[in-house]
Amino acid sequence: MHFGVHAGLQNTSTSELQALWRRIEDHGFEWISVWDHFYAADTTVRGDGPLRSGYHCLEALTTHTALALSTERVLCGSLVYCAGYRHPAVYANAMATLDQLSGGRTVLGLGAGWHQGEYDAYGIPFPSIGERMRILEESVQCVRLLLDEEAADFTGTHFRLTDAHCEPKPVQARLPIWVGGGGEKTTLRITAQHADGWNLAFVTPDVFRHKNTVLDRHCDTVGRDGTEIVRTVNLALAWREEDLVTQFGTAAGYIGSTALKGSTQEVVDRLGEYRDAGAEWAIIALRAPFDTEGLDRFAEEVMPALR
Repeated sequence: MHFGVHAGLQNTSTSELQALWRRIEDHGFEWISVWDHFYAADTTVRGDGPLRSGYHCLEALTTHTALALSTERVLCGSLVYCAGYRHPAVYANAMATLDQLSGGRTVLGLGAGWHQGEYDAYGIPFPSIGERMRILEESVQCVRLLLDEEAADFTGTHFRLTDAHCEPKPVQARLPIWVGGGGEKTTLRITAQHADGWNLAFVTPDVFRHKNTVLDRHCDTVGRDGTEIVRTVNLALAWREEDLVTQFGTAAGYIGSTALKGSTQEVVDRLGEYRDAGAEWAIIALRAPFDTEGLDRFAEEVMPALR
């Protein structure tokens, strides 16, 4: 099994993140990712006002760049950029440059977007989920064309490319695009048709197994070899119950049922269930204040048992 860390960008500083990234890499993790929010993830923008975390959140693309320049070995990913926040040409050109800066270690994760409060605050149209999924599908296709083709042409409902160029190209012959989400009718079909990887967050092993099976069915339908798609799961780590509340605040109740907790052996056994359900990667989701001691313990006691 492969291991990574998804470090949230809220309520932290660039210097704290850079120290964390170096610590993660030194521990032998193979992946570090950023998220894509303008506000802290558990902020309520309207109604009762901000919750515990407020609005303090670093911007994703610039922090992703810092990640690429602060590390040497890990894959530098995103889980996930919102297809509704930026034109796919922005993503394609940014990722190509990031791949140059990182020496071929960049992975682009894309999702349909969900945080309506952010859309509303900035005046970004927040269409129906069906429309957001169509934007995601067109965005994935446009980015792929721009990264791979000398000149890209695409005509869709939301995006159009006409003899469009993205130069210089990435270092990687095929820069991976991952899709995040578990929608069985559309998200997993888009993944089967267009993606190199798939990420699902905070689900039980049984749910992951079911979604994984649905993804395989979509692959069969579109004639895709399902083994080409990397399967990954995001999980919280809480050696102590209070650690979960400290990091995740109001979301702890939702996330807690799937968090890795208990003894070292219990965490190893639980990860084994995810591996048996089809997860090739376990990515530990951290939020500030970062539990670095818990991460140290995970690297020293859990990772060797599953590699």
